[in-house]
This record gives sequence, structure tokens and C-alpha cells, in this order.
Amino acid sequence: MSKLSERIRANRDGRERQSIEVEEWGEEGTPLQLYFGPVTGRDIDRVQRKHNDFLTNPTMASMVDMIIIKAEDAEGEKLFTIEDKQVLLGEPISTIGNVFGAVFNATSIEEQEKN
Repeated sequence: MSKLSERIRANRDGRERQSIEVEEWGEEGTPLQLYFGPVTGRDIDRVQRKHNDFLTNPTMASMVDMIIIKAEDAEGEKLFTIEDKQVLLGEPISTIGNVFGAVFNATSIEEQEKN
């Protein structure tokens, strides 16, 4: 591995995760805090293997696949597996859209501070 690749990897490992509160998925009046890192080229490739036109025509199934790939708890553990896909597809489109939008369009902390 080149020195540049090592530096890129080190910078990537230092990126902060973002989060979104999902009221609909919480417990006892407390929303679920869903965490996620930035969407990477690898994530896009994984989704596009199943959904060829994901970037130009995302479907509910492709959005749910991205949520499954990215969603984590506070400790960085995956919240969902592929077995959860049908349950997630049964959620209102507004919920899927809000979570997907937060994950896919996340801005870095630095970008948020500029605004």
C-alpha cells in the first residue's frame, strides 16, 4: 500500500458519524437514535449490484438496502440485517425517505458548522 493510501485510510478512520432521531422506531416516547458514517463508493457499489439504476432512480427497496448497510447504534453495531428488509419496507414511505435522506445526503460536521 502506498503512503498516500495509508494517509487516506487514516483520515477515513477519523471521520465522525452522524445521527438522526427516528420517532417512529423509538421506545416509550424516546426516539431511536440511528447513527451512520458517510456513504462510500463501496456502499454505492453494493446497492447497485441489486439495483442497477440506484443513483438515477432509487426505489424503496434500494433505499432500505442502503439503510440496512449504514444504520448503526451508538456503539457502532449494525442495527439491521437483510432479514429486516421486509419489516422496513412495511414502514411509511415518509419514514423510509427521511432516514434514507439523512444517510445519503449527510454533510460532514465541518460543513454543518459553515452553515
